[in-house]
Amino acid sequence: MISKSLQKARDFEKKYLPYTLSEQPSFHVTGGIGWINDPNGFAPYKGEYHLFFQYYPYDTKWGPMHWGHVKTRDFIRWERLPAALAPDAEYDRDGCFSGGAIELEDGRHLLMYTGVRNQRRRNGKLDYYQTQCIAIGDGVDYEKLADNPVIDASSLPEGGSVHDFRDPKLWRENGKYYAVIGNRPADGSGSILLFESEDARHWSYVSVLAASHNQYGRMWECPDFFPLDGQHVLLTSPQEMSAIGLEFHPGNANVCLIGQYDRKAHHLNREHVQAIDYGLDFYAPQTLLTDDGRRVMIAWMQNWETSACRLQELRFMGQMTLPRELSIRDGRLCQKPIRELEACRGVRIEYRNVLINGEANLRGISGRCLDMTVTVRSGKEKSMYKWFRLYVAKDGEHFTMIRYRPDTGTIKVDRTHSGFPHDIVNVREFPAGDKNGVLKLRVIMDRYSLELFVNDGEQAASFVLYTPPEAASISFSSDGSVLVDVEKYELQV
Repeated sequence: MISKSLQKARDFEKKYLPYTLSEQPSFHVTGGIGWINDPNGFAPYKGEYHLFFQYYPYDTKWGPMHWGHVKTRDFIRWERLPAALAPDAEYDRDGCFSGGAIELEDGRHLLMYTGVRNQRRRNGKLDYYQTQCIAIGDGVDYEKLADNPVIDASSLPEGGSVHDFRDPKLWRENGKYYAVIGNRPADGSGSILLFESEDARHWSYVSVLAASHNQYGRMWECPDFFPLDGQHVLLTSPQEMSAIGLEFHPGNANVCLIGQYDRKAHHLNREHVQAIDYGLDFYAPQTLLTDDGRRVMIAWMQNWETSACRLQELRFMGQMTLPRELSIRDGRLCQKPIRELEACRGVRIEYRNVLINGEANLRGISGRCLDMTVTVRSGKEKSMYKWFRLYVAKDGEHFTMIRYRPDTGTIKVDRTHSGFPHDIVNVREFPAGDKNGVLKLRVIMDRYSLELFVNDGEQAASFVLYTPPEAASISFSSDGSVLVDVEKYELQV
C-alpha cells in the first residue's frame, strides 16, 4: 500500500521531472529534481541493476530522507522509476536513511534501511534513534514490514550507540543472509558490525568485523564488505577524519581496508589501508557483483563539506560517480571506468610523441563530454621536467588544472576557477608516482564533473565542476621538455 507521503513524492516527480531534462548530466545519475546523497541498494534484480539513493525531491537542500530509484542494464543509460520509500512510519518518521537490497529466493526484492526517529531531551538536546528496517516489493512498489524495526538497540554489543547505528549492506552466502552496519562503540570512534539471518527478516548479532580505534576517523558510515581477487575488502566512509600525509584528507573521508577474513572469528585482519578516491567529491560507495563476475562500485560524487555550494539555477543537487570496475593490483585497490562506456565513444582524435615545452594546444582536443587519455614522459633522456599541467573545462575566465610533479610524485587538481560561487576547498593533492618514467592520465568529463584515473586506475579522483558547459577548451603546459600522447573521444550517450 502506497502511503500519502510516498504518493506525494511520486506526484511531485511526475509533475516536475520533465522540466529538468535539459539540465541533467549525460551519463551520471542524479535525482532529476531535488537533493540526493548516498547510493543505496545497488544490486542486481531480475536481470537488471537497480540503484536507490538518499533523496529529498522538494528542495536542493538536504531534507527528510526518501529513497529515489533508477535501474539500468549497461550502467550508462538509466531508467527513472518512482520514489521507492518515504518517511511515513513512527520508526522512520525523520528519515529513511541508507541501506542495501537483495533479491530473495522467491523473486521478491528486499530493501533494508535505517529508520530514524528524533527525540528531544528535557535539556533540549536532540537524540537520533536509529534502527534497521525492511521493505519488500516487486522492483517498483515496496511494503514495509509490520514488525519493523528488525534490528534495534537490543542487538547492539555492549557500548554500542543507538544514536549512530546505520547504513546496512546486504549479501547472501552459503545459504545465509549477512549485513554489515556502521556503529559508534564506547571509545567514540567507528566500527562495523556483522549480523546474520536465515530468512533476511530475523537477525542476530555476530561480531565486530573491523574498528577504527580512533585511527581512521570516528563514526564509520556506509560500509561494504566483499571478496576481491583472493582477499577481502571493506569500504567505509569515516566522519571527522584527521589528515594522514597526502593519503587521507581531513573531514568526511573514504577508506579501503584490504586483508584476510577470519571466518571463525568473523573478523577482517587488515593488511593494507588506503583512500578509495583522492578527489574532493566522493563519499558512501556501494558495490555489486555483475552477472559476468565484475565487482562494480558507485558513490556519491559530492562531499558534506562542499554540499552547501550549488548553482541556484539548477533544480537538482548531487550526482553519482561513473560506475567503476574494481581489482586488486600489487596489494592496492584499483578502479577503472565501467567498460560499457567505451561503446559510447565517437570519433577518435589521436596524437603521438608531441613535444611540449611551454604552452600548447592540439587541434581537435577539446570538449566537455569526453573520454581522454594523456600519457606523459620526459622529452629528453637525461633531463627531467619540473612539472606538467593539463587544463580542462577552459575559456577566457574558467579552467580546472591538473598538475604533475615528477620530483615529488604528486598530482594536484585545482578547481578554484571552476565556477563555484562560494569560497570552499578547491585544491587537492595526492601521491601518484609514474611507472618507469611514464605517467598515464585518463580523464572522464560530463557536464558537471571530472573523474581522473591515474596509471590504469591505481588512483582515482572525483570532482564536481560548475564551469559553464560551453567552456570546453583543453591545453597543455610544461616546465621542461615532455613527450605527450593524447587519445580523445567525444562521448555520445
